[in-house]
Amino acid sequence: MRITTVGGGPAGLYAAILLKRGDPTRHVTVYERNAPDDTFGWGVVFSAATLAELEDTDAISYDRLLRACARWDPVDVEHRGRVVRALGNRFAAISRKRLLQILQERCGELGVDLRFETEVDPTDLGGADLVLAADGINSRVRDQYADVFAPRRRVEGGRFIWLGTTRRYDAFTFVFAEHEAGVFQAHAYPYDTELATFIVECAPEVWQRAGLDTRAAGELAPGESDPHAIKFCEELFADHLGGHPLMGNYSRWLEWTTLSNRAWHHDRLALLGDAAHTAHFSIGSGTKLAMEDAIALARAVDTTTDVASALVAYEAERKPVVERMQEVARESLQWFSRTDRYVHLPTPQLAFGLLARSRLTYERIRQRDPTFVTAVDRWFAARSQPRGEPTAPTAAPPPAFAPARIAGLGLGNRMVLASEEVATGRDGQPDEATPTRLAALAAGGAGLALVERVAVTPEGRITPETPGCYTDEQEAAWRDARAAARERADDVAVGMQLVHAGARGATRPRREGVDVPLRDAWPLVAASSRPYTPRSPAPTPLDAEGRVRVREAFADAARRAAHAGFDLVEVHLGHGFLLGGYWSPLTGDADDWRDRLAYPGEVVAAVLEALDGAATLSVCWSASDLERGGTSPEDAVAGARTLADAGVGLFNVVAGQTTPRGAPGYEPHWGAGWSDLIRNEAGVPTIASGAIRDPLDASHVLAGGQADLCVLGRPHPAVPGWAHDL
Repeated sequence: MRITTVGGGPAGLYAAILLKRGDPTRHVTVYERNAPDDTFGWGVVFSAATLAELEDTDAISYDRLLRACARWDPVDVEHRGRVVRALGNRFAAISRKRLLQILQERCGELGVDLRFETEVDPTDLGGADLVLAADGINSRVRDQYADVFAPRRRVEGGRFIWLGTTRRYDAFTFVFAEHEAGVFQAHAYPYDTELATFIVECAPEVWQRAGLDTRAAGELAPGESDPHAIKFCEELFADHLGGHPLMGNYSRWLEWTTLSNRAWHHDRLALLGDAAHTAHFSIGSGTKLAMEDAIALARAVDTTTDVASALVAYEAERKPVVERMQEVARESLQWFSRTDRYVHLPTPQLAFGLLARSRLTYERIRQRDPTFVTAVDRWFAARSQPRGEPTAPTAAPPPAFAPARIAGLGLGNRMVLASEEVATGRDGQPDEATPTRLAALAAGGAGLALVERVAVTPEGRITPETPGCYTDEQEAAWRDARAAARERADDVAVGMQLVHAGARGATRPRREGVDVPLRDAWPLVAASSRPYTPRSPAPTPLDAEGRVRVREAFADAARRAAHAGFDLVEVHLGHGFLLGGYWSPLTGDADDWRDRLAYPGEVVAAVLEALDGAATLSVCWSASDLERGGTSPEDAVAGARTLADAGVGLFNVVAGQTTPRGAPGYEPHWGAGWSDLIRNEAGVPTIASGAIRDPLDASHVLAGGQADLCVLGRPHPAVPGWAHDL
């Protein structure tokens, strides 16, 4: 078999080694346009799992690589003069130049034909039985068949520059530096006994405000580093560097490009490494992924009978793995692109969020380093103690079990159990089982029990069974239910969420389907005449007189809830219900967020006046419609700040369902990111929800500073008092 590899980087060289080693009769040729020792960059990183795979695949090159590696276990986070260390993160790194030397030497020993300083015509690769395109992100071979591979480039994240330093490190170190233009962060790690990689990154707008965009990359000669950028970074991180210099190697400010391809093979041609994919450097090394590609390709060739079958097997095995890795990398990239959101967090919380950014769970981090997580738990418990109380105990509970005091509401822990099934009604009257259900919810072990979706008017009900709080009889029923909950769990706060269904009203009970209209629907009112679904009846836009009636209905229902003994009243401003319909640009008739918030703001003001401090006011706040053209993050933050200034003490942050197209996600704690946005950019207390399955999930969200409280997802634990037994 004749094999041609275009590109003499780690992917091409390692594939050549494995293919020649698998069958010495194969004729393997590697073409590289640069000289053997021409390389850019500094060190490359391998995880412990990748090293184990390299050892199993070719022990000789592995032994040489390992001897040349710097190895470490800790991750350090340096922030505002404090360093937090987390263990259990086994990494190794090697100079890119030394790695290429090792692979070149191994190729020579096996008889691979290495041809350096040789350009290959991508249209003339005849004669080879297998062609490997390992010629980087700008692969000429791949682009010759762009209609087949359909490469997609996505420029995302911030600006970054890849540097080196003589400062010694014994950990993968993240350093946060605050400049008048914004936040810069450095990713630093050792790769031999003398040198370390030092990558500096910032948001694009920070880069511009710092004046770093004044010199275009095109003004630099090929191979030239940007001296202005190096000097700026050296001065910015001077305290951290301690007199050590920063060095360049074709170093200049770059934009990150994530590359993906629809297909990875065509005929006898396969893509490897950066020609096939890229993943942001914050989760590790593209070199690691490239060499893992080579392993999968060689294994496929060795275990199949023909090239066509081998390439199908290679793509089937490797492409899904890399795509999952790219998703994780994108989440990591996004975290680092918004460090201005997190830099105000206390260092333990910032460090936990950094570690958790790439889908490491609270429990997984605890398994890696129990001491680190114990320290985070103790810090969280200490800051949660009421003033004047003793310092948190040495054996502090996970954050989900820490007490909270938010907007005057004292809670025994930070978990919320919420259920719209606490009460079913007839003509809005809660049924006789309501006290039993509410007592059971309160006894469920959470600090706050929340009754969801209680209507403020008869026509504001979602279904005929939706309970209301707009008559004396209903108020009395809720008073009895609250008394039953207090008798069962007197240390648990109980809240009532008030809603006017708007365009989502007059539907059948959910057991018969979601948003299925009643055959004999009552008239609907909404922010506009748009029906919620194509089969829903069109609502009548609420006129001025109607807006006054609804505003007063919310105020009256809130007053009744407080009189019934509820500790918290929540006004629903999301999910396509009436007030959420005003707030969203998809369903309201105003473009400016101030105009869209005007009427919901009137309702909130009326509720605050009605409560007069008798209960804490929360709003269920839609941070995103999960649709193009919906509420922007900037508007969601500005609106939350406005409501907080008006007196709202807590934001139950939700997303989607403004229209049926805005479907929520299902991955673990998917909604926490929207709570994160509102909490850390608007600076207000939040509740997170969305597939937060248990206290460990909640602790993950809380420890990383994404929320102050968490709604545990349904189904709830079946054993009453489960939280008290943990």
